[in-house]
Amino acid sequence: MSAPWSCNMAAVTCCMTVPHLRVARLLRLFSYLEAHGRRSQLYLHSEGRIHTLQSHRCPPCTAPGPHYSSVPGGLLQSWIRYQTSSCYVEKIRVWKPPPSPPPPGVSSAQGGCNSLQTRKLPDTMKKTSSKSKQVVFFPEEGMVKLYLRGRSVPLYVPDSLVASYSLEAKGELPPRELQLEWVYGYRGRDCRSNLYILPSGELLYFTAAVCVLYDPAAGTQRHYRGHTDDIRSLAVHPDSVTIASGQVAGNSQDGKALPPHVRIWHSVSLCTLHVIGVGHFDRAVTCLSFSKTDGGSHLCACDESGDHVLSVWQWQREVKVTEVKCSTEPVLAAIFHPTEPNLIITCGKSQLYYWTLEAATLSKRQGVFEKHEKPRFVLCLAFAENGDVVTGDSNGNLYIWGKGTHRISQAVCGAHDGGVFALCVCRDGTLLSGGGKDGRIILWDRDYKKVRETRIPECYGPVRTVTEGRGGDTLYVGTTKNCVMSGSLENGLSCLIQGHTDELWGLCSHPSLDLFLTCGHDKLVHLWNSKTHEPVWTTTLEDSARVAGFHPSGNVVAVGTTTGSFSPGEVHSLASRPVPYYGDTRVLLSFSYADGQYLAVGSHDNFIYLYEVAEEGREYRRVGRCSGHSSYITHLDWASDSSSFMTNSGDYEILYWDPDSGKQIVSAESVRNVEWENASCTLSFHVLGIWPDGADGTDINAVTKSHDRKLVATGDDFGGVRLYSFPCVVPRAASYKYSGHSSHVTRISFLHDDGALISVGGKDCTVLQWTVM
Repeated sequence: MSAPWSCNMAAVTCCMTVPHLRVARLLRLFSYLEAHGRRSQLYLHSEGRIHTLQSHRCPPCTAPGPHYSSVPGGLLQSWIRYQTSSCYVEKIRVWKPPPSPPPPGVSSAQGGCNSLQTRKLPDTMKKTSSKSKQVVFFPEEGMVKLYLRGRSVPLYVPDSLVASYSLEAKGELPPRELQLEWVYGYRGRDCRSNLYILPSGELLYFTAAVCVLYDPAAGTQRHYRGHTDDIRSLAVHPDSVTIASGQVAGNSQDGKALPPHVRIWHSVSLCTLHVIGVGHFDRAVTCLSFSKTDGGSHLCACDESGDHVLSVWQWQREVKVTEVKCSTEPVLAAIFHPTEPNLIITCGKSQLYYWTLEAATLSKRQGVFEKHEKPRFVLCLAFAENGDVVTGDSNGNLYIWGKGTHRISQAVCGAHDGGVFALCVCRDGTLLSGGGKDGRIILWDRDYKKVRETRIPECYGPVRTVTEGRGGDTLYVGTTKNCVMSGSLENGLSCLIQGHTDELWGLCSHPSLDLFLTCGHDKLVHLWNSKTHEPVWTTTLEDSARVAGFHPSGNVVAVGTTTGSFSPGEVHSLASRPVPYYGDTRVLLSFSYADGQYLAVGSHDNFIYLYEVAEEGREYRRVGRCSGHSSYITHLDWASDSSSFMTNSGDYEILYWDPDSGKQIVSAESVRNVEWENASCTLSFHVLGIWPDGADGTDINAVTKSHDRKLVATGDDFGGVRLYSFPCVVPRAASYKYSGHSSHVTRISFLHDDGALISVGGKDCTVLQWTVM
């Protein structure tokens, strides 16, 4: 019987992979190892039970000729997995016993299974490894092994690079850099009081880990990016220039905790002035407010701990004045009174509290509803010109609480159908209220009589917050579907800022125009113009979307859903029809680059479904199902000439495929010189350098290269976007890192002319457009 593996005679440690062994063949292998002097163990797992075969003494080998057992000193280890419906081999461990002294007159160089003969390799042909031992280079085989979570991933070096390749070479920084140009999105789904108008005419709001200052008149944005995770709260100082923003707790890439804190920054220079509360807040800072009567020298903050601790700070000295446990129920707002010194009002579930700050302590009085219906939630509050407190609640009522008291002086019952989500006192003393269920915005005069109203279209969601524009006639309204509306009560409202509302996964760039498409679990599909930063069109699918790809002609785009189908449609309208592929719910898809003749759909059921494409992407016929992976498909890339495609899977396996036959290309060496179009597979020699020390194989979610083949960009689990030089073949290659996302970056893509890079964040529902400088 011939040996089922081959080994490097000079290697102390050898790894072998024996895929798809039948159990009978595996037992023959076990017997073979026994017969050739190897102590071995075999573990079989069947229906929840583990069966062990083990040898204790091995007979000496007397067979003539060379033996594969001539591995010096010691350990030959392999992990083999064979899977059927009820039985698979979990592992085989094989090692060689220590050598015995040769009998008198017998040289140890004569061979046999216990001999230690090795052949010396030239210095230039010895294997080399990086300092971290995460990457090992085998020049004799022209192969690099990348180790992820203890598993080796073989990466074949192109023939042209084998002679000159070295792991010790130093990679260069990329020739170009990125600058954040535009942020698509607004966080209104779970945050309140986060839309303000500044004296400069800029709208201030946040999404992900970015505070955005958007000038609607000029069509420009500026960005404050000092935060390290999701921003949850925002406040503007009475000077209208100083800003406070609070964030959630998080974790850094090296596993260190990033505590929640508040950053005080300047809205003109975008410089951080102070950082307060590190180590004092728990979970997140959800409410912020500057004091009004003392020139804004104090800042109150409420965190998201179990007791919702309310604290007061002298922010310029970064000193905490006092703190108190506010409530075990959610707190939705905490605001300093504009005319009464040292008074803070908080509201939330079944509560309205008046907090008085005296001698570094906070004392509490509770609002008394008396004969009025006590709501389940007091959702929002504002202050009238005369100092009265106005509240809106979950029953749709407006209550006016007299200044200096904590009792209701006037009530407007049934002001809205459903909860009152937002209140805004205008400069002329009138009041604006926004409804959560009815979507209405109502103007009330100073006596709380209804003057006028308008309604937000249902597709944009209920009202989350309302603010008055500089001119007095313009209103800006944030909605729970992450949109910002602008307009007036007389002429209605139109969408100014639009975004996604649920986890964002799909992204693709048009092959020849300044367009890109995004889609996600909110069932929304947006085709964006990267120059105007507005959607060309928006449509809603019947199912959640997971992935998208343009046909090379640019006339058709296909969107994959979570229900086992993809929808190809015209780019100008997405008039689509679903095409079932009978795969798992989570997919990725890619058209063959050269001619668009094929569409490959990778699925979480471990298969790749291959479609023949006709009529420039309008007709599809399934021609094959590629099987060979033992885990779900994670990445897919086509050869530049479409002669083959490569796939990665969840168990760090790399396979190659022939699209014409739908069969696996068994010899990886035969495609070692293939040029891959997008470098979109994270496990590939040309992007070897993107992996940091200690990476577990899932840290990097997306990779792509520029069309001029000079840059490669990645998106990772920690909200980071990195830029490298291409090819990126040196371990731990030098790179530029950019922050802005607060969630895992799920997709990235260069625009057709490499003028910009687009990145999308998963749970932060945000799209970032980076200018390539």
